Amino acid sequence: MDVRQQQLMEWAHQQLLESGLAEQQPEPLTTVSGDASFRRYFRCAFQSPNGQATTVIAVDAPPEKEDNHSFIRVAETLGNRGVNVPQVLAKDYDQGFMLLSDFGDVLLRDVLDETCCDKLYTQALYDLLRLQKADFTPELPRYDSALLQREMMLFQDWFLGEHLGLALNEDELALLSETFALLEASALEQPMVTVHRDYHSRNIMHVKDQPLGIIDFQDAVFGPFTYDAVSLLRDCYINWPEEKVRAWALDFKNHFDQQELCEAVPASQFFYWFDLMGTQRHLKAIGIFSRLNYRDGKSGYLKDIPRTLNYVLNEIEPYAAFEKFRGFLRERVVPAFLEKQPEARAHLNGAL
Repeated sequence: MDVRQQQLMEWAHQQLLESGLAEQQPEPLTTVSGDASFRRYFRCAFQSPNGQATTVIAVDAPPEKEDNHSFIRVAETLGNRGVNVPQVLAKDYDQGFMLLSDFGDVLLRDVLDETCCDKLYTQALYDLLRLQKADFTPELPRYDSALLQREMMLFQDWFLGEHLGLALNEDELALLSETFALLEASALEQPMVTVHRDYHSRNIMHVKDQPLGIIDFQDAVFGPFTYDAVSLLRDCYINWPEEKVRAWALDFKNHFDQQELCEAVPASQFFYWFDLMGTQRHLKAIGIFSRLNYRDGKSGYLKDIPRTLNYVLNEIEPYAAFEKFRGFLRERVVPAFLEKQPEARAHLNGAL
């Protein structure tokens, strides 16, 4: 047990005993998980005053690395809106410690299969509509031009540059700039809502006798309404037949239209936004997966790049404005990627 974990355990035990949640000394912390950030999660088991075995999640979120004020503000606002998010039971901003209610260990990703995917995605999209209408005061950060561009540069810097070692010429750099500008314009012309920003099957919990549990929402912003839907339906960690994805997405659009948050648009316009939003997100994700490997020593995310790169190639295929960019990916990027990760060949069905 490292120093931070020891301090967290002592703080968690003190909070549980002083609040009366625990009747006697709680058990030592057990590791639940780390994630792609600097947060760490531990489970603390204890006996409640009525003799019931209970657990909570103790969070180590170093304040110099994580915005815990934002996490708690978003959690409280979403919870008040009826979104099933963890309840914040205790917090210490100075140390970067929190106690949260425990959703268990079963991710949506763990239970998804052909027999239940329709039901579970329908529920997740219904929950998303609730989340999108959450009213935040003060206002969330904007998903603006600077943020969109900064995210797409992760693809250029960490994937093309760091991972593949490509030295881009002036024409290729100009092509990337033009492509990023098109994706930005599509994102910013959409209706704007509350955006979770990482809404996918590993950040949604399958909780016994409860609605789906939503986690990892602290980076929420005010931005394009298709962002979370495409994050969920074109998930970097699991993929579905395109006809299913489009059916789920169209159902989401129809329910969104019923909210009367903005004027309804034709399905063709919606799918243009949906596809290009997916491209922006997936370029960012590919860059993040590469950065996690080189900066943070988390190599496991490299195996998710082929699926994510397939999404990009398929999303831009119907649109003539992206023909040159798709050619650049197929002719320059994919060969370099296969040289770097030859095992990915079997998974790049959309690129070969």
